[in-house]
Amino acid sequence: MTAFDLLIRGGSVFTDGESRDCDIGIAGGRITSLGIGLSGANTVDARGKLVLPGGIDSHCHVEQLSSMGIMCADDFYSASVAAAFGGTTTIIPFCAQHRGDSLAAVLADYHEKARAKAVVDYGFHLIIANPDGPTLDADLPAAIASGVRSFKIFMTYDRMRLHDEQILDVMAAARRDGALVMVHAENHGMISWLAGRMLEQGNALPRYHAICHTRGSEAEAIQRVVALAELMDCPILIVHVSTAEGIEAIRRARARGLRVLGETCPQYLFLTAKDIDRGLEGAMFCCSPPPRDEAAQAACWEGLKDGALHVYSSDHAPYRYDATGKLPKGAQTTFKEMANGVPGLELRLPLLFSEGYRKGRLTLREFVDLGSTRHAQTYGIYPQKGAIEIGSDADLAIWDPDKRVRVSASMLHDNTGYTPYAGRELTGWPVTVLSRGEIIVHEGKLDAARGRGRYLARAPSDALRPAGRQVPEMAQLAEWNTPLKL
Repeated sequence: MTAFDLLIRGGSVFTDGESRDCDIGIAGGRITSLGIGLSGANTVDARGKLVLPGGIDSHCHVEQLSSMGIMCADDFYSASVAAAFGGTTTIIPFCAQHRGDSLAAVLADYHEKARAKAVVDYGFHLIIANPDGPTLDADLPAAIASGVRSFKIFMTYDRMRLHDEQILDVMAAARRDGALVMVHAENHGMISWLAGRMLEQGNALPRYHAICHTRGSEAEAIQRVVALAELMDCPILIVHVSTAEGIEAIRRARARGLRVLGETCPQYLFLTAKDIDRGLEGAMFCCSPPPRDEAAQAACWEGLKDGALHVYSSDHAPYRYDATGKLPKGAQTTFKEMANGVPGLELRLPLLFSEGYRKGRLTLREFVDLGSTRHAQTYGIYPQKGAIEIGSDADLAIWDPDKRVRVSASMLHDNTGYTPYAGRELTGWPVTVLSRGEIIVHEGKLDAARGRGRYLARAPSDALRPAGRQVPEMAQLAEWNTPLKL
């Protein structure tokens, strides 16, 4: 008889791309058996429930200092606890380099913070704000070799944005060493020009944040960075896409065979610019890009359905609605001074389950792909994570598909103090969550020690490796016998 540390009995298990009734045997933190009639002493009854791979949130901000010098509300303990309660068993937050920072020192600092506090497994992305020689030639290759296979660049924000030449430098390094470039794509000049004139005219409320971050600023920036990526033959992922125009730009790039992926987030499916138009309280809904309108929401759902939007992440950026976050100058804070971002780590999957799967917008397979499997595949941790297969980590979320929950800030586990989704009634909720075979959440209670989470050194993603083909510009150089060293 096979000895199991734990047996999940009788659930509808999502494995091999479909659901089937079976038991899951777990030993040594991994799935060791899938079958009918398995036996074991330590058993979880999953009858009437869905057993899905644990969620993976590949875009969240944890214990991170913003470019404005504001620390977000969550550390690695509170953020990872919130993740666990929402059915997410792996997070990949950002190690943020600011101008003048040593990338190696920044990464070491984040390792130390996470090692002591995280209750779920984690990896890292890098944020590159200072692409100088030491960063690109030494620190970045070392980080990639250590398993940090992705990094983010900004096309806006005064203290973070890179110019096109710097973006090409970063893309060249990514292509050389086998990494994915994530891009915050908004046209800085358009936003800055509009914001300056709004403030000159005394328009300082949060609603003007949404007005300045125009749809055109996203679309233009996506088109431009796609052209840069095509020149470098570098795979890219456009984060937090919010507009029909931006999605269409990604769709066109993909139709031409370019490795351009898109991501969207809860705020673009469930919020609109009307939420920001609440006077000063609109600050609680301010993020960049901002929520748009119902037509943009519909475009995002369509993009998730047809694959133009490859993954669904939270972009959890938790700032309290007080002087420590959203309102550094109290009631006198202008839209340019408030911290940008909304919380969403815990509610990311319940929102998509209720409004996507339960309402028929998505199949169960699409829900699992968007919330877990594609993240694992894209970021080099599949099938260790993101799958229910023999040999995979036993990271599981057991969902009660009929449980109704009315959202309130008091029920959540992050440190933000509010939620932009308060009052929504959701159908479906993860009632039991396992990380590497350990039950860390069950019926509303946490059983997970600080620091039990493990760092995930990620492998290169075969699907995102540069093809080595010559784009027309490179081919012309070759014709003239002009080698280009990347």
